[in-house]
Amino acid sequence: MNLDYFKCPKYITNSLFMKKALQLKLTLEEFLMLTYFDNDYNNYLNIDELSNNIGISSEKAYEIFTNLLSKKLIDIKTEKDIEGRLIEKVSLDNFYEMIIEEEKESEKKEIKTDIYKEFETEFARPITSMEYEIINAWLSHNYSEELIIGALKEAVYNGVRNLRYIDKILYEWNKKGFKTMHDVNNHLERKEVKKEDSELFDYNWLDDEE
Repeated sequence: MNLDYFKCPKYITNSLFMKKALQLKLTLEEFLMLTYFDNDYNNYLNIDELSNNIGISSEKAYEIFTNLLSKKLIDIKTEKDIEGRLIEKVSLDNFYEMIIEEEKESEKKEIKTDIYKEFETEFARPITSMEYEIINAWLSHNYSEELIIGALKEAVYNGVRNLRYIDKILYEWNKKGFKTMHDVNNHLERKEVKKEDSELFDYNWLDDEE
């Protein structure tokens, strides 16, 4: 063996993979096995080859493999090769889905944090716990962040800084099927309510009728 041995291709993984593995408190052997499968794009199930590549006995490799299966981090899928023979392949889709779902939740939390700050900026004060829950309820009912902030700015422009007024605006917009501020502005154009730089804010949504 010489220095060239250490210059051969190495197993790699990304930060999200590492973060989730640490979060799950995997053992070193479990992490190594997941990393191996993450790098082995063929993923054919071969315990002997697996044990040789990560440096543990076949018995230990089978034990770790079983642990990962029981934790639903990996799965075995059966498919046919080019000669029509059934082969077993290891899938990390379950583990990848866990990472994706966690990232989606993180993105939602970031959006909520931003929108709460937007309200505090416009109200020039911290929002109350009740206001927090109301904003959270709007998000849970699939009002877009864009639409909520648009309703907030509409209310502030009209000198009203309370969530009851904003809720009424959102209710009217939802009733008309608006999903984005583009929908709102299209409605205003049809109504021919036009005023440079402030066409949105000069319209009385609470008295609006088709």
